[in-house]
Amino acid sequence: MTHADARGGLVDQLDEHVRERVRREGIDPQRDALVVRRIAESVVRDHDERSLTGAVLPVPDAGAVVGELVARVSGYGPLQPFLDDPAVEEIWVNDPSRVFVARHGRHELTNLMLSAAQVDELVERMLKSSGRRIDLSQPFVDAMLPDGHRLHVVLQGISRGFSAVNIRKFVLRATRVSDLVELGSLSPRAAAFLEASVRAGLNILVAGATQAGKTTMLNCLAAAIPGGDRVVSAEEVFELRFPHPDWVPMQTRQAGLEGTGEIRLRELVKESLRMRPSRIIVGEVRAEECLDLLLALNAGLPGMCTIHANSAREALVKMCTLPLLAGENISARFVVPTVAASVDLVVHLGIDQHGVRRVNEVVGVPGRVENDIIEAEPLFERRGGELRRTRGMPPRVELYERAGIDVHRLLSETAEDVG
Repeated sequence: MTHADARGGLVDQLDEHVRERVRREGIDPQRDALVVRRIAESVVRDHDERSLTGAVLPVPDAGAVVGELVARVSGYGPLQPFLDDPAVEEIWVNDPSRVFVARHGRHELTNLMLSAAQVDELVERMLKSSGRRIDLSQPFVDAMLPDGHRLHVVLQGISRGFSAVNIRKFVLRATRVSDLVELGSLSPRAAAFLEASVRAGLNILVAGATQAGKTTMLNCLAAAIPGGDRVVSAEEVFELRFPHPDWVPMQTRQAGLEGTGEIRLRELVKESLRMRPSRIIVGEVRAEECLDLLLALNAGLPGMCTIHANSAREALVKMCTLPLLAGENISARFVVPTVAASVDLVVHLGIDQHGVRRVNEVVGVPGRVENDIIEAEPLFERRGGELRRTRGMPPRVELYERAGIDVHRLLSETAEDVG
């Protein structure tokens, strides 16, 4: 028997003892992780004392074994070290023998080998803590883990061979726009302009690819909303986190076992309008809820949202396309001018070759449409690795003036960056 096999067998025995005491004492292992750790330390200590008599093998590294026991019983087993690693941003399981992680925007195959039973147990444990379910009638699920990480599971049968698991960790590296400057995502002048635009009440669309930092940007922008405003947000899963004294966050709900009770994002957007909001935030628009958001913005309610797109202009095109999913009576003749009149700024983000998330462009939407194409005016563009000011001016200057902001002066201070 190899040393690894001997250690594995020892940990398995200690695992059984810890679980037995947890059951006997009626402890919820996921809610009482500290109690589980104390039990694990006690079990390992008792075992070490017995090993002095030669009756059992000694524990080679007591601290490491206690950590592994806590991960098995109270955490997420073999995945727990990746969840605890601050450098890991995302974890996904394609099949039990192919577990990937993403670090600094780049992904790598780990040497972790799981069994199908381990994957099923991990999924069951994660969903138990989230309050959501997955079964043959509901083979997809989005859920939030207790630490704020986002879980997505595709059940075997839809995913070939094995259930596919994705965990996107909530790694809080920026809470305000100024933090993005320190991280190199944004220039100081662009940050000052975006913060001023939020205070002035402009409607902002945050666009980019998956993992480009859209939710982080939305959180940072939302942190600039004046404290006297009432904020209502709608998301598929709670991901927004920003400091505000008057904020009502809402998330969708999947259907119950009877197939009823589902709450879709579109319903949340409609409901938010009945809650006397000063601002509305939608975590991400993907379908017909885009129409309801546009109608709210067009009625004068300031708001923000994110959208998947490869550029600022493509984001505007997508905003014109998604509302058409709401019904056959919705036409592009209505939607295109509505988008032009409702969206004021588009902030597009990307990931550079080094895995660093950056703002690539900030575009103003003056509200004009020519041949069914919405005009856009670049305000900041990334050139030569730097986000530089262009000669464009933002729309709705009167909103800045009403908020006591001299936007001309704010932007003219970046004249040295104009190319």
